[in-house]
Amino acid sequence: MKQTFVGFGFGAIQSGLFLFEAFKTGRFDRLVVAEVVPETISKIRQNKGCYTLNVATENGIEAHEIKGIEIYNPLDADDRKKLVDALAEASEIATALPSVPFYNRGAASVVNLTVEAVERKLKDATLPPALFYTAENNNHAAEIFAEYFNAAISNASDAQQRIQFLNTVVGKMSGVVVDPDQIREQKLVPLTPEADSAFLVEEFNRILIDRVTLPGVQRNITVFEEKSDLLPFEEAKLYGHNATHALIGYLAHEKECRYMSDVINFPELVQFARTAFIEECGAALIKKHRGLDPLFTEDGFKDYATDLLKRMLNPHLRDQVDRIIRDPERKLAWNDRLIGTMRLVLGQGIQPNHFAAAAAAATAYLAPEEYPSVLLARLWSNDPDLSYKTKLLGLITNASHPHRVF
Repeated sequence: MKQTFVGFGFGAIQSGLFLFEAFKTGRFDRLVVAEVVPETISKIRQNKGCYTLNVATENGIEAHEIKGIEIYNPLDADDRKKLVDALAEASEIATALPSVPFYNRGAASVVNLTVEAVERKLKDATLPPALFYTAENNNHAAEIFAEYFNAAISNASDAQQRIQFLNTVVGKMSGVVVDPDQIREQKLVPLTPEADSAFLVEEFNRILIDRVTLPGVQRNITVFEEKSDLLPFEEAKLYGHNATHALIGYLAHEKECRYMSDVINFPELVQFARTAFIEECGAALIKKHRGLDPLFTEDGFKDYATDLLKRMLNPHLRDQVDRIIRDPERKLAWNDRLIGTMRLVLGQGIQPNHFAAAAAAATAYLAPEEYPSVLLARLWSNDPDLSYKTKLLGLITNASHPHRVF
């Protein structure tokens, strides 16, 4: 049977993780991707379905050419039909979109396309069941997609035997480099010979996914690691990895750092981040999930933090601080990486003073002329826990004092 992989969204995670890993297996006959940016589609097609990926290792940059990509625009009628055909024969599918609301936008939405494809799978037993990886940095992305999908398909119970939606923990740092100076200085290879941007991702590829339970399925992308209970690892990603990344980013911005690797020049900031990672969110996550996995032990989490800090500050990755700190409203949201982490830490009886400093820096970046308490009260206006709000506002307001550690 022909093996087909389909990806939605041709950004750094899709190109640098899912398509890249699918290509490396050598087990897929077709690699298909859906994209709505006409310029990107044109460039890939002009380059005969090939693109170049730059991978930052410990020692430098490696350029990899990925070949044989079919790229289609779901907004184009002919392309849409080809996408549904590919989805119907796909055994593995992955979304890597900006956020979960993109799942169900418009007539050519990912949900509608997937429903059409699964309806074909239900009618034709020769078409394979499919695993559907969701990679939108949301702890419940798979459940959200499944809810949309089940509401749109007429026979949801039968469909569960033909497709399984999986959450993922994607701890891979990646980005699109558009700065011509950086491309030249790092000798990055553009996406295609005609492109003026380059994809740059880190080498790391240890991706965690939900346990596969769909009958008759064998994963081709075997590098992914299955977990029976993924939520604790998703929390470690959001409230550990993402939270500390944001903490470094906002405090690095105050130090006028351009790249995350510039933080190496400020050892006190590196130590501040390490303390926050291990003694605040790390201690809280260990307290909450101890016994589940070696990660949730003092030694396991210390190793996790040490490895991640090294990767975050990799001089070859040259992650831009401006990229890390963009969209501060989301990062200061009640359940997201800064405030969500502070709530987790407080809930385990630990004071999140280091993350309070990061949240204060984020509020100063977002609205430098506004009092943090006013700004945050507005951002959290729909969240009901007044006792937590009072504690959080007090910690962040105190950390906003100009004589704080940073």
